[in-house]
Parts: sequence; structure tokens; C-alpha cells
Amino acid sequence: MTQSTDSEAAVDAAIAAFADGQPVLIHDFADREGETDIVYPATAVDSDAVARLRNDAGGLICVALSDAVSDAFGLPFLQELVDHPAAADHELAYDERSSFSLTVNHRETFTGITDVDRALTISELGTAAAAVTADAGYDESDFAAAFRTPGHVHLLRAAPELLADREGHTELGIALAAAAGQPPAVVVCEMLDDETGGARSPADAEAYADRHGLVYVEGEALLSALADGP
Repeated sequence: MTQSTDSEAAVDAAIAAFADGQPVLIHDFADREGETDIVYPATAVDSDAVARLRNDAGGLICVALSDAVSDAFGLPFLQELVDHPAAADHELAYDERSSFSLTVNHRETFTGITDVDRALTISELGTAAAAVTADAGYDESDFAAAFRTPGHVHLLRAAPELLADREGHTELGIALAAAAGQPPAVVVCEMLDDETGGARSPADAEAYADRHGLVYVEGEALLSALADGP
């Protein structure tokens, strides 16, 4: 098989796995963050999934939402919301801006940090995103009735045109969800390396995927296949 064929097969496998509610490992780009994230459809997340993200990834557990869903929820970019000198001159070495928005807990959680609590928050965010997509009239007041801030789940706003605007894990995950017929809400969590103190290497991340029967895909392959939408 050629490299192009391998990439196409990896994208097809990633779409099929995501459609089935399975996690996918996505390496963004060597000249960007250079990180591999474990990515789940939000509606498929349970406490076992949160435990995997904590133990096997180890980065920050975030929920990426599409621009349209973020607008319906009334979500700001955190940088624009915070009136503090530390929010000024927010330059990033790997991108033009941060995608971070609010942190939230579902109102039926207790502390919000346990695997069960975070799974509830995450899966309900996916359900709410599905309601927005279905044009069910879900709006900012519905969001506020279901979720409170601050909380223990970080929200990320995807760029309006997804991969045409920005090539982060946020946009890669939402583009994959669209191709897989999943709601535009996905969990992303960076895979870290205990020994080096840095990001897990692509080779190690791919080996992890092989051991656990998961799909590993390069961001470049997703970008080529999904940049124009599903």
C-alpha cells in the first residue's frame, strides 16, 4: 500500500470508529503542537472513558464544541472575558489564539471532578449539542439551567469554518464528528509521557493504539480528507 492509501484507510477507520462511539487517537502536526490527543464523541463518554483519559492520556480533559453550538450556548472566548493583565498579549508559539471558553459542571454533579461527575457533564454537553443541531430550540438559558460555571470540564470553541480557519485538535475533532454523523461535541485530551515529561511521541501513541485496538490517524490525513466538510 502507498502512503496515500494508508492515510485514506486510517481516515476511513477513524470515521467508522467514531461513528460507533469509539475513541480515536489524533496526532495534529509536527510543526504545530506535535501532540497526540485521545478523542471521543462526547455522547459516548462514561466514567470508564474519563478514567482512560486520566490514566492513559494524562493531559487536560476538554470538550470541543462547534462554533454554532457555542453561539447557541452563549459561550465567550475566555481571553475576551477575563479582565486581568495576564490576559493581555496572549501570544502562542503554536497558534494565533486559544480556543478556551468557560469551565463547567453539570448541575446534577457533586464536586464535579470524579470520573462519574465528569462523565455526566461531558455526555450531557453532547446531548445539548445534539439538541442545537436538531434545531430543538436549545439556547443560552437552557444551557445555564443545565450547567454551572466555574467547573471541572474545560470548554473549547471551534473556529467557524473549522479546518479552513484553524488546524487544531478542536477543529480536527469536530470535523471528524461531522464526518461520522456524531453531534458537534468531542472530548480531547493530550497524551503525555511520564518518562520524558513531554508529549508522548507519535510512535508511542500509535503503539498504544495498536495494543488497545484503537485507531491512530495523522492530522494531515484528516485535513486532506475533511477540510471541505463530510
